[in-house]
Amino acid sequence: MPSCAEVCDRIVRNVERVIVGKKRVIRLALVAFLCEGHILLEDVPGVAKTMLARALALSLGLKFQRVQCTPDLLPTDVTGASVFNQRTTDFEFRPGPVFANVLLADEVNRATPRTQSALLQAMAERQVSQDGTTHDLPRPFVVIATQNPVEHEGTFPLPEAQLDRFFMRLSLGYPGFADENNMLVNMSGGHPIDTLGQVTDLADLREAMGAARQVHVDPKVREYAVRIVQTTRQSPHLMLGASPRASQCLYFAAQAAAAMVGRAFVIPDDMKALCGSILEHRVMLNPESRLRGLTASQAINEIVESVPAPVRSA
Repeated sequence: MPSCAEVCDRIVRNVERVIVGKKRVIRLALVAFLCEGHILLEDVPGVAKTMLARALALSLGLKFQRVQCTPDLLPTDVTGASVFNQRTTDFEFRPGPVFANVLLADEVNRATPRTQSALLQAMAERQVSQDGTTHDLPRPFVVIATQNPVEHEGTFPLPEAQLDRFFMRLSLGYPGFADENNMLVNMSGGHPIDTLGQVTDLADLREAMGAARQVHVDPKVREYAVRIVQTTRQSPHLMLGASPRASQCLYFAAQAAAAMVGRAFVIPDDMKALCGSILEHRVMLNPESRLRGLTASQAINEIVESVPAPVRSA
């Protein structure tokens, strides 16, 4: 059985055939997968948000479904609905696209609050309730939602309660000159996604997920994560700090990050590297700080630097 680090390296190399020059984002997305956490991809159009979701699903050999969110999208278009079967003269449940291992909710903020709420239940409980019956979703189940931070016309901003359900928020950003040039070279004979194959199976993925949860976290390192999250609730720059769920996500993500590099224990730097992706979308700047041009990223960086990291005693 391959180790967690071997499985992850194999997946990252495979996805890099499609997503050029974004190894850090790919590894962060894989951290979320190891924790079965949902991902919010927030970036401008055309930077391969959809390709990242497809490439990860193909590499992992998981069932992939996509929903294009629009204002007329109904909750049953996502979760499924009961349909009358004339042969049996009874209603039977027809599963919707949410019954997949990886669901891509493209432009999620264009869906109405009612549809967003249906997706929220699936994300939170890994279940769908229809006509008094509860249907379990396949496991692992990960939602990758995308949204465009530039265009706001005709959108329904995600409420704080729903943002908190996302394990982490990622941004791909524009590629550099060399990376964009290599991308064009790679696509000269067809899109690499068309030839991308599976490099692991569900058994290896589950084994890697289990190995990540076994990574040792020293009590001082665990307390370090809690102090960072609690400091967000006391920051003069923030009117809303991170929730206890943020502490859980930071803890599990640090375990996964350590397992991905073959380390059997978590170090404070694992926590530091993950704070931005896990905490920024869970906090809210106060009006004064926003007017001064402060960003959530700068506020989180300031908080992380202000909390002393634990050191090993002699």
